[in-house]
Amino acid sequence: MPTAEEKEQEIQEGKFFAIISYVSFLCIITLILKKDNKFALWHAKQGLVLFVMEVAAFILSIIPFLGWLIGIFGYALFLLVSLWGIIQAAQGLTNPIPVLTEISDKVIL
Repeated sequence: MPTAEEKEQEIQEGKFFAIISYVSFLCIITLILKKDNKFALWHAKQGLVLFVMEVAAFILSIIPFLGWLIGIFGYALFLLVSLWGIIQAAQGLTNPIPVLTEISDKVIL
């Protein structure tokens, strides 16, 4: 069991990579470079799920009218979730994001 100091050190080492995990495809960089850092990996998996959802919304946005609505609301929602994730990562927290965390917990890398 890691001590509080070891956990804090791991958070500080992975904080930058956890933050960039919520910026589109940059989660892949974290998954490659910081796969041994539990804090960064937790945020990177959420960023990966968010990125896949963004791609799906982009594909759906091609559909006239309904797709445009999905695109507009989807992009706004993804922006808010990304900002919330960035703030949480910057504070060194791992608070779950509804739905996103449930899916990311099932991701095996």
